[in-house]
Amino acid sequence: MRDTVPTRYWHAVDGGRVQCDLCPRACTLSDGQRGLCFVRMNQDGAVVLTTWGRSSGFCVDPIEKKPLSHFYPGSAVLSFGTAGCNLTCRFCQNWDISRSRQMDRVADLARPEHIAAAAKQHGCRSVAYTYNDPVIFHEYAVDVAEACREAGIKSVAVTAGYVSPAPREEFYSHMDAANVDLKGFSDEFYRQLCAAELEAVKDTLRYIAHETKVWLEITTLLIPGQNDSDAELDAMTQWIAAELGAHVPLHFTAFHPDWKMTDIPHTPVSTLKRARAIALRNGLQHVYTGNVRDLEGARTACSSCGTALIERDGFELTLWKLDVEGCCRKCGQPLAGVFDPEPGSWGNRRLAVEIGRRT
Repeated sequence: MRDTVPTRYWHAVDGGRVQCDLCPRACTLSDGQRGLCFVRMNQDGAVVLTTWGRSSGFCVDPIEKKPLSHFYPGSAVLSFGTAGCNLTCRFCQNWDISRSRQMDRVADLARPEHIAAAAKQHGCRSVAYTYNDPVIFHEYAVDVAEACREAGIKSVAVTAGYVSPAPREEFYSHMDAANVDLKGFSDEFYRQLCAAELEAVKDTLRYIAHETKVWLEITTLLIPGQNDSDAELDAMTQWIAAELGAHVPLHFTAFHPDWKMTDIPHTPVSTLKRARAIALRNGLQHVYTGNVRDLEGARTACSSCGTALIERDGFELTLWKLDVEGCCRKCGQPLAGVFDPEPGSWGNRRLAVEIGRRT
């Protein structure tokens, strides 16, 4: 098992330093210095990845947990991540992984072919690169995705979309679906709470929607008083409809106090429902609520006749009215997404999986 692997997205700068070109942060690094993501480092005048083959753990989840509602509904997905992140979100819900600075936190050593084999063994339709952003472990994610493709397993990126154009093109050529975390819709929100830039994320969303075959869904964590105003939600959902397409599913999820924002209360269900109403009014066809029990906000309806096509209680499918071609049984309208002839039956289960060996 390799401790580090070489990377391609960097260039040399003055003074013996190198600049990482993976994401818009463009960290300039002296020898031995790590980028903000923590996992990409200047080693002897070149940028290397320090977490190839190392994971924070593996778990079989329902695909709806990613969340993806239109990508093989009901199926099982093998989820994993590494350490570090290239954003510094003060509200991070996975901060113990994404902000980890202890390499022993990343203890599972697994080769790509072992991950693909484990996914197949456990009946998973896909593998999800999640928990922290797969952008920062680009080389490992690409290698795993190639192994998965050979085994007939799909790849799902759960990401903030903060990546530069060249690596983005390579990365998404290996992905089959993505859920992009659109954290807010103001430059101020991104700068102050994430130390990032909104426009770079918007550019990634446009790229996925119009220049790839990757199935796209979007998630926005609604934080009381930060990104949940009517004006911001109206602007965001109008932009999604106009720039990405009314068919792109949008998930509004509830915040809970965590990391450096423990003084903000949980998101009320009423806020999620208000956001959903605004999105539907602006023409989005598939809008969901998450991290709460809301049967209406979990329902998938036909965009033509309004018939309920898929209903969910938690991650359990309770209704399925698609034909074998993924169309509404009542009016024949195709449902946007990627579907098997029959729904999956993984349900609400969560299964921890050991792959490879422990450090």
